Amino acid sequence: MGLVNSKSLEEEKRKLRLNDIQRQVLVGILLGDAHLETQNQGRTFRLKVEQSHLHKEYLMHLYEVFREWVLTPPQEKHKRSAQSNSVNWWFQTVSHAAFRFYAHQFYRDGKKHVPVLIHRFLSERSLAYWFMDDGSAKWKRSRVLLLNTQGFTQSDVERLADAIRDKYAVQTYLRRQAEGWQIAVSGSSRGRFEEIVKPYLVSLMMYKIERA
Repeated sequence: MGLVNSKSLEEEKRKLRLNDIQRQVLVGILLGDAHLETQNQGRTFRLKVEQSHLHKEYLMHLYEVFREWVLTPPQEKHKRSAQSNSVNWWFQTVSHAAFRFYAHQFYRDGKKHVPVLIHRFLSERSLAYWFMDDGSAKWKRSRVLLLNTQGFTQSDVERLADAIRDKYAVQTYLRRQAEGWQIAVSGSSRGRFEEIVKPYLVSLMMYKIERA
């Protein structure tokens, strides 16, 4: 019975194709917190998504986006340290060759980086999901919005900032932080940025663009 189920699963996996919405969301969350991993030297990859308990609603939304690719519904992960205990939620997709193209674009020597052709991949929906993953307001009285890109190199962050500015007429600049570089959306472009991303934001994440 197990062998039959295994064959059936493999047949179903072969039929899977990323649709347009899934591709756009994938680009956004790979710029953010999601990652791809392989267990067979790069022949196939699986997507892994993890969020804090506070953002469980957002993670469940992402699960619905990729639901046909996921065998096991989202699960809790308890993280314990000497200082605190916390709960995250996570899910992962099946391993599939459909993710290989994105792994080749977003990873180099096992480390995530910004694709050279990000200006082609970055749709309005992608921008919104990236913002939900890594965006925030600078502070209550500021109109500046931030994208936390400290995990990327300066040249990668510059490439992203240029793509946002050139493709969507949103003024951006880089901010140096102890751990790396952030992208700032200038106050004068906040309205334009909100106009782009708001149609795609889930209700839980609306606070990120609400006026102080």
